[in-house]
Amino acid sequence: MALAAQDRIRGAIIGAGGRGRYLTGEFKEIGVEMAAVCDVYEPNLQAGLRVASSGAKPYGNYRRLLDDKSLGIVVIATPDHWHAQMTIDAVQAGKDVYVEKPLAHTIEDGFRMIEAVRRTRRVVQVGTQRRSFDLFLEGKKIMDSGVLGKVRLVNSWWYNHTAAFRKASLQGKLDWTEWLGNTEKRDLSPERFFNWYWFWDYSGGLLVGQAAHVMDAIHWFMNSTHPVAVTASAVRPNIAGAEVPETCTMSVEYPEGYLAVFTLGYQAMRYAAINDQMKQFHGSRARLDMGRESYALFRENPKAVDLKPESEVRRPDAFNGAARAHIRNFLECVRTRQDPNATIEMGQSTNIVLCMAMESLKTGRRIQWNQQARRMERV
Repeated sequence: MALAAQDRIRGAIIGAGGRGRYLTGEFKEIGVEMAAVCDVYEPNLQAGLRVASSGAKPYGNYRRLLDDKSLGIVVIATPDHWHAQMTIDAVQAGKDVYVEKPLAHTIEDGFRMIEAVRRTRRVVQVGTQRRSFDLFLEGKKIMDSGVLGKVRLVNSWWYNHTAAFRKASLQGKLDWTEWLGNTEKRDLSPERFFNWYWFWDYSGGLLVGQAAHVMDAIHWFMNSTHPVAVTASAVRPNIAGAEVPETCTMSVEYPEGYLAVFTLGYQAMRYAAINDQMKQFHGSRARLDMGRESYALFRENPKAVDLKPESEVRRPDAFNGAARAHIRNFLECVRTRQDPNATIEMGQSTNIVLCMAMESLKTGRRIQWNQQARRMERV
């Protein structure tokens, strides 16, 4: 049933780490009563409660939180390997869900999520907030105008610097068994807990974390739903203890006849947010550059030594508005029961590419996508 516009929405956060607390504050600021907080690590739980609404109820197990029928929405900001099961359990419990990217940690889990969401008719927004950002909506209009001509190559990158693992010790109770979930059972490891991004069991590292945003935007602008093949390569990890490399690239072939290349360089120098990432759509008549907080359109001019943009927009520090717009879109769809800007199927489209990139890195092989069988195959 659709909520009336004046109805107050009661929500909950599962995963009250840094991102979870940020989202808790944003949902609360927009008007959601964040009435419950769940985390398996006691210090995160307590920190999350301090950000949430007064009187928010604490939970150490998300399944008990889902039993609370007064909660209308659930925000999931856990490590990647928990996204799928928590989303499935939440929609089956009658909740609408805002789930952080990437959608899942395996292709199979992504399809399980789609089945559960569509069967239960719940609203699920994937946290790829560029789809609600006004600057990217403007860029999409330029793309759809046809001014670029035929696009056969998209170059993209994300540069920053990570020097080393986070060195931290546990400061409170941690339910390690619950945190591991269905991954390999291991002895308690603070190193893995605080640096889970860098281990294959829980994530595909920053290649997946950052490419989830970049590849989703490319799919959106290029109207793509699945790849033909993915090839990824990397140097050995340059961060002590890491399994997942921080310097790597993926090349993605699409049935529409174009190639998308994404490069991750996380031992590069640091940049201001407006300059740290780029998607360049190389058309036959023009090029569109989409940064995090900027875009520029360059018309073909073979005689120009210094090519100048025909149109350019730069909005430093504007990106925080993308998350707020994305949350507002989600809440509006909770009321209207319409599909949000970043549907579960869109999330899976990108998830397929990311999982194929992980498989390519692990095997050193070009990975093809079999759309009919819905599976990846090594070449």
